[in-house]
Amino acid sequence: MEARPVGGEWLKEKYKLSQYTLTHGSYIADNAAIRITSKGNVEQDYGIKYAVAEEENPVHHIEFFLKYDDLQLDFLQAVLKRTPSAEIEHFIAESPAGRSARRIGFWYEFLTGQVIQLSHSISGNYIDLLDPEKYLTGRTEKNPRWRINDNLLGTQAYCPVVRRTRELEQLLGQDLTAKIEALKADYPEDIFRRATNYLYTKETKSSYEIEKEKPSPDRAQKFVALLQMAGSETNEQMLRESRLIMLQNAIVDPRFAAAAFRDFQNYIGQSLGNGHEIFYYICPPPGVMVSLMEGLQSLGLKTAGVTFPEVRAAIIAFGFVFIHPFEDGNGRLHRFLIHDVLSHDEKVPKGLIVPVSAHMLNNIKEYDAILEKYSKPLMRRVRFSATEIGEVEILNPEEVEGYFKYPDLTEQCVYLVQTLHDTIRVDMPEELTFVQRFDEAKRAIQQIVDMPDKYIAQMLTFLHQNKGIFPKRRREYFDKLTDAEIERMQDAYRRIYELD
Repeated sequence: MEARPVGGEWLKEKYKLSQYTLTHGSYIADNAAIRITSKGNVEQDYGIKYAVAEEENPVHHIEFFLKYDDLQLDFLQAVLKRTPSAEIEHFIAESPAGRSARRIGFWYEFLTGQVIQLSHSISGNYIDLLDPEKYLTGRTEKNPRWRINDNLLGTQAYCPVVRRTRELEQLLGQDLTAKIEALKADYPEDIFRRATNYLYTKETKSSYEIEKEKPSPDRAQKFVALLQMAGSETNEQMLRESRLIMLQNAIVDPRFAAAAFRDFQNYIGQSLGNGHEIFYYICPPPGVMVSLMEGLQSLGLKTAGVTFPEVRAAIIAFGFVFIHPFEDGNGRLHRFLIHDVLSHDEKVPKGLIVPVSAHMLNNIKEYDAILEKYSKPLMRRVRFSATEIGEVEILNPEEVEGYFKYPDLTEQCVYLVQTLHDTIRVDMPEELTFVQRFDEAKRAIQQIVDMPDKYIAQMLTFLHQNKGIFPKRRREYFDKLTDAEIERMQDAYRRIYELD
Protein backbone atom coordinates (compact mmCIF):
# COMPACT_ATOMS: atom_id res chain seq x y z
CA MET A 1 0.00 0.00 0.00
CA GLU A 2 1.29 3.44 -0.89
CA ALA A 3 1.79 5.58 2.18
CA ARG A 4 -0.94 8.20 2.54
CA PRO A 5 -0.84 11.31 4.69
CA VAL A 6 -2.70 11.52 7.97
CA GLY A 7 -3.03 14.10 10.72
CA GLY A 8 -1.05 17.27 10.08
CA GLU A 9 0.19 16.21 6.64
CA TRP A 10 -3.37 15.46 5.47
CA LEU A 11 -4.61 18.79 6.83
CA LYS A 12 -1.70 20.55 5.16
CA GLU A 13 -2.79 19.16 1.78
CA LYS A 14 -6.51 19.63 2.47
CA TYR A 15 -6.19 23.34 3.27
CA LYS A 16 -3.27 24.06 0.90
CA LEU A 17 -0.89 25.08 3.70
CA SER A 18 2.31 24.21 1.86
CA GLN A 19 4.12 27.21 3.39
CA TYR A 20 4.05 25.50 6.80
CA THR A 21 6.80 23.02 7.68
CA LEU A 22 5.82 20.34 10.20
CA THR A 23 8.49 19.04 12.57
CA HIS A 24 6.64 15.69 12.63
CA GLY A 25 4.71 14.38 9.63
CA SER A 26 2.59 11.22 9.74
CA TYR A 27 1.55 8.66 7.14
CA ILE A 28 -0.47 5.43 7.08
CA ALA A 29 1.49 2.58 5.49
CA ASP A 30 1.88 -1.19 5.55
CA ASN A 31 4.86 -1.11 7.89
CA ALA A 32 5.93 1.23 10.67
CA ALA A 33 9.00 3.33 9.88
CA ILE A 34 10.70 6.57 10.87
CA ARG A 35 12.73 8.86 8.58
CA ILE A 36 14.69 12.03 9.32
CA THR A 37 14.47 14.68 6.61
CA SER A 38 17.35 16.87 5.42
CA LYS A 39 15.95 19.65 7.64
CA GLY A 40 16.03 17.41 10.70
CA ASN A 41 12.27 16.87 10.85
CA VAL A 42 10.64 13.48 11.42
CA GLU A 43 8.44 11.57 8.98
CA GLN A 44 6.74 8.59 10.57
CA ASP A 45 4.75 5.73 9.02
CA TYR A 46 1.99 4.17 11.13
CA GLY A 47 0.26 0.84 10.54
CA ILE A 48 -3.26 0.58 9.16
CA LYS A 49 -4.77 0.33 12.65
CA TYR A 50 -3.91 4.01 13.16
CA ALA A 51 -6.02 5.15 10.20
CA VAL A 52 -8.63 7.73 11.16
CA ALA A 53 -12.29 6.71 11.39
CA GLU A 54 -13.48 9.03 8.62
CA GLU A 55 -10.67 9.74 6.20
CA GLU A 56 -12.30 12.82 4.65
CA ASN A 57 -13.33 14.38 7.96
CA PRO A 58 -10.81 17.10 8.95
CA VAL A 59 -11.76 16.90 12.64
CA HIS A 60 -10.60 13.29 12.83
CA HIS A 61 -7.27 14.35 11.34
CA ILE A 62 -7.07 17.17 13.89
CA GLU A 63 -7.59 14.51 16.57
CA PHE A 64 -4.74 12.45 15.11
CA PHE A 65 -2.53 15.55 14.86
CA LEU A 66 -3.04 16.33 18.56
CA LYS A 67 -2.31 12.74 19.56
CA TYR A 68 0.71 11.87 17.45
CA ASP A 69 2.22 14.90 15.71
CA ASP A 70 4.22 17.74 17.27
CA LEU A 71 2.01 20.52 18.52
CA GLN A 72 2.52 23.54 16.25
CA LEU A 73 0.02 26.17 17.33
CA ASP A 74 0.61 28.44 14.35
CA PHE A 75 -0.29 25.58 12.00
CA LEU A 76 -3.19 24.41 14.17
CA GLN A 77 -4.62 27.93 14.20
CA ALA A 78 -4.54 28.03 10.38
CA VAL A 79 -6.29 24.64 10.26
CA LEU A 80 -8.99 25.51 12.78
CA LYS A 81 -9.77 28.81 11.06
CA ARG A 82 -10.48 26.82 7.89
CA THR A 83 -12.51 24.07 9.59
CA PRO A 84 -16.27 24.76 9.75
CA SER A 85 -17.37 25.23 13.37
CA ALA A 86 -20.38 22.96 12.65
CA GLU A 87 -18.02 20.02 12.10
CA ILE A 88 -16.23 20.78 15.38
CA GLU A 89 -19.56 21.05 17.22
CA HIS A 90 -20.78 17.75 15.75
CA PHE A 91 -17.58 15.97 16.81
CA ILE A 92 -17.90 17.30 20.37
CA ALA A 93 -21.61 16.47 20.59
CA GLU A 94 -20.87 12.82 19.81
CA SER A 95 -18.64 12.52 22.89
CA PRO A 96 -18.79 15.64 25.09
CA ALA A 97 -16.79 13.95 27.87
CA GLY A 98 -14.15 12.63 25.49
CA ARG A 99 -10.57 13.81 25.92
CA SER A 100 -10.10 14.59 22.23
CA ALA A 101 -13.41 16.46 22.01
CA ARG A 102 -12.54 18.64 24.98
CA ARG A 103 -9.04 19.41 23.75
CA ILE A 104 -10.25 20.26 20.25
CA GLY A 105 -12.99 22.48 21.69
CA PHE A 106 -10.48 24.28 23.89
CA TRP A 107 -8.01 24.79 21.05
CA TYR A 108 -10.71 26.03 18.67
CA GLU A 109 -11.78 28.78 21.05
CA PHE A 110 -8.22 29.56 22.16
CA LEU A 111 -6.80 29.93 18.64
CA THR A 112 -9.74 31.35 16.66
CA GLY A 113 -11.45 33.53 19.27
CA GLN A 114 -14.79 31.98 18.23
CA VAL A 115 -17.14 30.31 20.73
CA ILE A 116 -18.37 26.76 20.21
CA GLN A 117 -22.12 26.22 20.65
CA LEU A 118 -22.45 23.25 23.00
CA SER A 119 -25.51 21.00 22.77
CA HIS A 120 -24.45 19.10 25.89
CA SER A 121 -22.61 20.19 29.01
CA ILE A 122 -19.01 19.02 29.30
CA SER A 123 -18.39 16.40 31.97
CA GLY A 124 -15.58 14.18 33.17
CA ASN A 125 -12.50 14.61 35.34
CA TYR A 126 -10.12 17.43 34.54
CA ILE A 127 -7.41 16.45 32.05
CA ASP A 128 -4.08 18.11 31.22
CA LEU A 129 -4.05 20.11 28.01
CA LEU A 130 -0.39 19.35 27.32
CA ASP A 131 1.30 16.06 28.09
CA PRO A 132 4.04 17.10 30.57
CA GLU A 133 6.18 14.21 29.35
CA LYS A 134 6.22 15.65 25.83
CA TYR A 135 6.19 19.40 26.49
CA LEU A 136 7.54 21.94 28.97
CA THR A 137 4.59 23.33 30.88
CA GLY A 138 3.62 26.37 32.93
CA ARG A 139 1.47 26.90 36.00
CA THR A 140 -1.84 25.01 35.78
CA GLU A 141 -5.05 27.00 35.54
CA LYS A 142 -8.43 25.27 35.66
CA ASN A 143 -10.69 25.75 32.66
CA PRO A 144 -14.17 24.77 33.88
CA ARG A 145 -15.84 25.14 30.48
CA TRP A 146 -13.82 22.27 28.97
CA ARG A 147 -12.77 20.69 32.27
CA ILE A 148 -9.15 21.02 31.25
CA ASN A 149 -5.99 21.82 33.18
CA ASP A 150 -4.52 24.65 31.12
CA ASN A 151 -0.79 24.08 31.64
CA LEU A 152 0.44 26.17 28.73
CA LEU A 153 3.54 28.31 29.04
CA GLY A 154 1.59 31.40 28.02
CA THR A 155 -1.82 32.78 27.14
CA GLN A 156 -3.84 33.58 24.02
CA ALA A 157 -1.83 36.78 23.59
CA TYR A 158 1.52 35.00 23.42
CA CYS A 159 2.18 31.30 23.89
CA PRO A 160 5.35 29.53 22.75
CA VAL A 161 5.67 25.75 22.68
CA VAL A 162 8.77 23.90 23.89
CA ARG A 163 9.03 20.19 23.10
CA ARG A 164 10.89 17.85 25.43
CA THR A 165 13.32 16.60 22.82
CA ARG A 166 15.99 14.10 23.80
CA GLU A 167 18.68 16.75 23.37
CA LEU A 168 16.89 19.26 25.59
CA GLU A 169 16.17 16.63 28.24
CA GLN A 170 19.83 15.64 28.39
CA LEU A 171 20.92 19.25 28.77
CA LEU A 172 18.36 20.01 31.46
CA GLY A 173 19.50 16.91 33.31
CA GLN A 174 22.89 18.56 33.90
CA ASP A 175 22.96 20.73 37.01
CA LEU A 176 24.06 24.19 35.94
CA THR A 177 24.35 25.50 39.51
CA ALA A 178 26.46 22.53 40.58
CA LYS A 179 28.85 23.17 37.69
CA ILE A 180 29.26 26.77 38.82
CA GLU A 181 29.95 25.69 42.39
CA ALA A 182 32.49 23.13 41.19
CA LEU A 183 34.22 25.83 39.17
CA LYS A 184 34.37 28.12 42.19
CA ALA A 185 35.97 25.34 44.22
CA ASP A 186 38.79 25.00 41.67
CA TYR A 187 40.11 28.54 42.16
CA PRO A 188 41.09 30.73 45.13
CA GLU A 189 38.30 33.00 46.30
CA ASP A 190 40.11 36.24 45.42
CA ILE A 191 40.86 34.97 41.90
CA PHE A 192 37.21 34.07 41.37
CA ARG A 193 36.05 37.43 42.71
CA ARG A 194 38.40 39.44 40.49
CA ALA A 195 37.57 37.36 37.43
CA THR A 196 33.85 37.84 38.08
CA ASN A 197 34.27 41.61 38.21
CA TYR A 198 36.07 41.47 34.87
CA LEU A 199 33.39 39.21 33.34
CA TYR A 200 30.75 41.92 33.81
CA THR A 201 32.89 44.23 31.67
CA LYS A 202 33.59 41.50 29.13
CA GLU A 203 29.89 40.65 28.84
CA THR A 204 29.09 44.31 28.22
CA LYS A 205 31.77 44.69 25.57
CA SER A 206 30.75 41.44 23.86
CA SER A 207 27.04 42.30 23.84
CA TYR A 208 27.74 45.60 22.10
CA GLU A 209 30.26 44.00 19.76
CA ILE A 210 27.66 41.49 18.56
CA GLU A 211 25.70 44.54 17.35
CA LYS A 212 28.95 45.90 15.81
CA GLU A 213 28.90 48.82 18.24
CA LYS A 214 31.50 50.30 20.54
CA PRO A 215 29.86 52.06 23.49
CA SER A 216 31.20 55.19 25.11
CA PRO A 217 32.78 54.56 28.55
CA ASP A 218 29.73 55.96 30.36
CA ARG A 219 27.26 53.81 28.39
CA ALA A 220 29.43 50.75 28.97
CA GLN A 221 29.50 51.47 32.69
CA LYS A 222 25.71 51.85 32.74
CA PHE A 223 25.35 48.43 31.15
CA VAL A 224 27.75 46.92 33.68
CA ALA A 225 25.66 48.46 36.47
CA LEU A 226 22.48 46.99 34.96
CA LEU A 227 24.06 43.53 34.75
CA GLN A 228 25.10 43.78 38.39
CA MET A 229 21.46 44.53 39.30
CA ALA A 230 20.04 41.67 37.20
CA GLY A 231 17.45 39.60 39.02
CA SER A 232 16.57 42.30 41.54
CA GLU A 233 13.04 42.98 40.23
CA THR A 234 9.96 40.91 41.03
CA ASN A 235 8.31 38.75 38.38
CA GLU A 236 5.51 41.30 38.21
CA GLN A 237 7.97 44.12 37.45
CA MET A 238 10.48 42.27 35.28
CA LEU A 239 8.72 42.69 31.92
CA ARG A 240 6.62 45.77 32.55
CA GLU A 241 6.80 48.42 29.87
CA SER A 242 8.11 51.08 32.28
CA ARG A 243 11.03 48.89 33.34
CA LEU A 244 11.95 47.79 29.84
CA ILE A 245 11.89 51.42 28.70
CA MET A 246 14.19 52.35 31.59
CA LEU A 247 16.61 49.60 30.57
CA GLN A 248 16.48 50.58 26.91
CA ASN A 249 17.12 54.24 27.72
CA ALA A 250 20.17 53.27 29.78
CA ILE A 251 21.96 51.35 27.03
CA VAL A 252 21.27 53.29 23.82
CA ASP A 253 22.34 56.67 22.55
CA PRO A 254 20.02 59.22 24.23
CA ARG A 255 18.82 60.36 20.80
CA PHE A 256 17.26 56.93 20.26
CA ALA A 257 15.78 56.48 23.74
CA ALA A 258 12.20 55.16 23.57
CA ALA A 259 9.23 56.61 25.45
CA ALA A 260 7.00 53.57 24.73
CA PHE A 261 6.91 50.35 22.74
CA ARG A 262 7.18 51.08 19.04
CA ASP A 263 4.11 52.22 17.08
CA PHE A 264 5.67 51.72 13.65
CA GLN A 265 6.62 48.75 11.49
CA ASN A 266 10.20 47.63 12.12
CA TYR A 267 12.51 45.24 10.32
CA ILE A 268 16.07 43.92 10.41
CA GLY A 269 18.02 44.34 7.21
CA GLN A 270 21.08 45.58 5.44
CA SER A 271 21.30 48.57 3.15
CA LEU A 272 23.16 48.13 -0.13
CA GLY A 273 22.86 51.79 -1.11
CA ASN A 274 20.83 53.39 -3.90
CA GLY A 275 17.64 52.50 -2.06
CA HIS A 276 18.33 48.75 -2.18
CA GLU A 277 17.79 46.78 1.03
CA ILE A 278 18.19 43.16 2.08
CA PHE A 279 15.44 42.19 4.52
CA TYR A 280 16.39 39.53 7.07
CA TYR A 281 13.39 39.76 9.38
CA ILE A 282 10.09 41.63 9.34
CA CYS A 283 9.05 42.32 12.95
CA PRO A 284 5.47 41.98 14.25
CA PRO A 285 3.21 44.83 13.09
CA PRO A 286 2.68 47.70 15.55
CA GLY A 287 -1.00 46.88 15.96
CA VAL A 288 -0.20 43.73 17.94
CA MET A 289 2.79 45.13 19.82
CA VAL A 290 1.02 45.91 23.10
CA SER A 291 -0.82 42.57 23.07
CA LEU A 292 2.37 40.59 22.41
CA MET A 293 4.29 42.35 25.17
CA GLU A 294 1.42 41.87 27.63
CA GLY A 295 1.44 38.21 26.60
CA LEU A 296 5.18 38.00 27.22
CA GLN A 297 4.66 39.44 30.70
CA SER A 298 1.90 36.90 31.38
CA LEU A 299 4.25 34.15 30.24
CA GLY A 300 6.81 35.35 32.76
CA LEU A 301 4.23 35.06 35.53
CA LYS A 302 2.77 31.74 34.34
CA THR A 303 6.17 30.03 34.23
CA ALA A 304 7.63 31.49 37.44
CA GLY A 305 8.57 28.78 39.91
CA VAL A 306 7.30 25.88 37.77
CA THR A 307 9.47 25.92 34.62
CA PHE A 308 13.22 25.34 34.39
CA PRO A 309 15.00 28.71 34.83
CA GLU A 310 17.12 28.01 31.74
CA VAL A 311 13.95 27.46 29.69
CA ARG A 312 12.33 30.56 31.16
CA ALA A 313 15.41 32.58 30.26
CA ALA A 314 15.26 31.29 26.67
CA ILE A 315 11.54 31.81 26.00
CA ILE A 316 11.51 35.25 27.62
CA ALA A 317 14.73 36.51 26.05
CA PHE A 318 14.16 35.09 22.56
CA GLY A 319 10.47 35.99 22.77
CA PHE A 320 11.49 39.57 23.49
CA VAL A 321 13.97 39.87 20.61
CA PHE A 322 11.57 38.30 18.10
CA ILE A 323 8.83 40.74 19.15
CA HIS A 324 11.40 43.57 18.83
CA PRO A 325 9.49 46.23 20.77
CA PHE A 326 12.03 49.05 20.33
CA GLU A 327 13.79 50.72 17.44
CA ASP A 328 17.20 50.22 19.06
CA GLY A 329 18.68 48.11 21.86
CA ASN A 330 16.57 44.95 21.38
CA GLY A 331 19.56 42.61 21.02
CA ARG A 332 21.37 43.91 24.10
CA LEU A 333 18.16 43.77 26.15
CA HIS A 334 17.50 40.25 24.90
CA ARG A 335 20.87 39.14 26.25
CA PHE A 336 20.39 41.14 29.45
CA LEU A 337 17.10 39.31 30.08
CA ILE A 338 18.95 35.98 30.02
CA HIS A 339 20.98 37.13 33.03
CA ASP A 340 17.93 38.77 34.58
CA VAL A 341 15.91 35.54 34.65
CA LEU A 342 18.77 33.24 35.68
CA SER A 343 19.70 35.54 38.57
CA HIS A 344 16.09 36.11 39.62
CA ASP A 345 15.40 32.36 39.64
CA GLU A 346 18.66 31.79 41.56
CA LYS A 347 20.02 29.45 38.92
CA VAL A 348 23.10 31.65 38.87
CA PRO A 349 24.19 33.00 42.30
CA LYS A 350 23.74 36.70 42.95
CA GLY A 351 26.87 38.69 42.12
CA LEU A 352 27.98 36.19 39.46
CA ILE A 353 27.55 36.29 35.71
CA VAL A 354 27.82 33.58 33.08
CA PRO A 355 29.15 35.60 30.11
CA VAL A 356 26.96 34.15 27.36
CA SER A 357 27.47 37.14 25.04
CA ALA A 358 31.21 36.46 24.97
CA HIS A 359 30.52 32.85 23.97
CA MET A 360 27.98 33.99 21.36
CA LEU A 361 30.51 36.43 19.91
CA ASN A 362 33.19 33.73 19.73
CA ASN A 363 30.69 31.43 18.01
CA ILE A 364 28.74 34.04 16.08
CA LYS A 365 27.68 31.71 13.25
CA GLU A 366 25.82 29.49 15.72
CA TYR A 367 24.13 32.52 17.28
CA ASP A 368 23.10 33.88 13.88
CA ALA A 369 21.84 30.44 12.89
CA ILE A 370 19.51 30.15 15.89
CA LEU A 371 18.05 33.58 15.14
CA GLU A 372 17.57 32.56 11.51
CA LYS A 373 15.81 29.34 12.62
CA TYR A 374 12.97 31.67 13.54
CA SER A 375 13.29 34.42 10.93
CA LYS A 376 13.76 32.39 7.73
CA PRO A 377 10.43 30.46 7.83
CA LEU A 378 8.64 33.76 8.42
CA MET A 379 10.35 35.43 5.46
CA ARG A 380 9.07 32.64 3.20
CA ARG A 381 5.51 33.40 4.28
CA VAL A 382 5.28 37.12 4.90
CA ARG A 383 4.37 39.49 2.06
CA PHE A 384 5.34 43.11 2.46
CA SER A 385 5.91 46.35 0.63
CA ALA A 386 8.87 48.67 1.13
CA THR A 387 9.50 52.25 0.07
CA GLU A 388 12.84 53.78 -0.93
CA ILE A 389 13.16 55.40 2.49
CA GLY A 390 12.75 52.12 4.35
CA GLU A 391 9.07 52.23 5.30
CA VAL A 392 7.70 48.70 5.42
CA GLU A 393 4.14 47.38 5.55
CA ILE A 394 3.05 43.75 6.04
CA LEU A 395 0.46 42.88 3.37
CA ASN A 396 -0.81 39.60 4.83
CA PRO A 397 -0.90 40.22 8.63
CA GLU A 398 -3.69 37.70 9.21
CA GLU A 399 -1.56 34.94 7.66
CA VAL A 400 1.49 35.56 9.85
CA GLU A 401 -0.18 36.66 13.10
CA GLY A 402 0.01 33.14 14.51
CA TYR A 403 3.72 32.90 13.71
CA PHE A 404 4.42 35.82 16.02
CA LYS A 405 1.98 34.76 18.75
CA TYR A 406 2.59 31.02 18.90
CA PRO A 407 6.23 30.19 18.11
CA ASP A 408 7.96 26.87 18.65
CA LEU A 409 11.03 27.88 20.67
CA THR A 410 12.41 24.38 21.26
CA GLU A 411 15.57 24.99 19.21
CA GLN A 412 16.22 28.31 20.95
CA CYS A 413 15.95 26.60 24.35
CA VAL A 414 18.40 23.89 23.30
CA TYR A 415 20.77 26.55 22.02
CA LEU A 416 20.72 28.67 25.18
CA VAL A 417 21.08 25.77 27.61
CA GLN A 418 23.97 24.39 25.56
CA THR A 419 25.55 27.86 25.45
CA LEU A 420 25.30 28.20 29.22
CA HIS A 421 27.02 24.86 29.79
CA ASP A 422 29.71 25.60 27.19
CA THR A 423 30.39 29.02 28.72
CA ILE A 424 30.86 27.48 32.16
CA ARG A 425 32.96 24.64 30.77
CA VAL A 426 35.22 26.65 28.42
CA ASP A 427 34.99 30.44 28.64
CA MET A 428 34.90 30.94 32.39
CA PRO A 429 37.83 28.61 33.19
CA GLU A 430 39.86 30.42 30.52
CA GLU A 431 39.20 33.76 32.21
CA LEU A 432 39.93 32.39 35.67
CA THR A 433 43.14 30.80 34.48
CA PHE A 434 44.15 34.04 32.80
CA VAL A 435 43.70 36.01 36.04
CA GLN A 436 45.63 33.36 37.96
CA ARG A 437 48.49 33.45 35.44
CA PHE A 438 48.45 37.26 35.42
CA ASP A 439 49.15 37.26 39.17
CA GLU A 440 51.94 34.72 38.71
CA ALA A 441 53.46 36.68 35.81
CA LYS A 442 53.27 39.90 37.79
CA ARG A 443 55.21 38.32 40.66
CA ALA A 444 57.78 36.85 38.25
CA ILE A 445 58.44 40.21 36.58
CA GLN A 446 58.69 41.94 39.94
CA GLN A 447 61.33 39.43 41.01
CA ILE A 448 63.39 40.31 37.93
CA VAL A 449 63.07 44.08 38.48
CA ASP A 450 61.18 45.59 41.39
CA MET A 451 59.50 48.37 39.42
CA PRO A 452 56.19 50.25 39.97
CA ASP A 453 52.88 48.42 39.31
CA LYS A 454 52.11 50.75 36.40
CA TYR A 455 55.16 49.54 34.46
CA ILE A 456 54.52 45.90 35.31
CA ALA A 457 50.94 46.17 34.04
CA GLN A 458 52.17 47.90 30.89
CA MET A 459 54.79 45.21 30.27
CA LEU A 460 52.16 42.46 30.67
CA THR A 461 49.79 44.29 28.33
CA PHE A 462 52.41 44.54 25.60
CA LEU A 463 53.38 40.89 26.00
CA HIS A 464 49.75 39.81 25.93
CA GLN A 465 48.96 41.89 22.82
CA ASN A 466 51.98 40.48 21.00
CA LYS A 467 51.45 36.83 22.01
CA GLY A 468 54.35 36.65 24.44
CA ILE A 469 56.94 38.52 22.38
CA PHE A 470 58.02 41.97 23.59
CA PRO A 471 57.48 44.38 20.66
CA LYS A 472 60.62 46.33 19.79
CA ARG A 473 58.59 49.42 18.95
CA ARG A 474 57.67 49.65 22.66
CA ARG A 475 61.29 49.68 23.80
CA GLU A 476 61.20 53.44 24.54
CA TYR A 477 58.66 52.83 27.34
CA PHE A 478 61.26 50.81 29.25
CA ASP A 479 64.47 52.73 28.69
CA LYS A 480 65.56 52.02 32.27
CA LEU A 481 65.62 48.26 31.66
CA THR A 482 68.39 46.30 30.00
CA ASP A 483 67.77 44.04 27.01
CA ALA A 484 68.66 41.04 29.17
CA GLU A 485 66.04 41.99 31.78
CA ILE A 486 63.35 42.42 29.13
CA GLU A 487 64.27 39.05 27.63
CA ARG A 488 63.98 37.38 31.07
CA MET A 489 60.53 38.98 31.56
CA GLN A 490 59.48 37.75 28.13
CA ASP A 491 60.71 34.22 28.92
CA ALA A 492 58.88 34.22 32.27
CA TYR A 493 55.64 35.32 30.62
CA ARG A 494 55.86 32.66 27.93
CA ARG A 495 56.60 29.97 30.50
CA ILE A 496 53.69 30.95 32.74
CA TYR A 497 51.22 31.25 29.83
CA GLU A 498 52.56 28.05 28.29
CA LEU A 499 53.47 29.68 24.98
CA ASP A 500 56.70 27.77 24.39
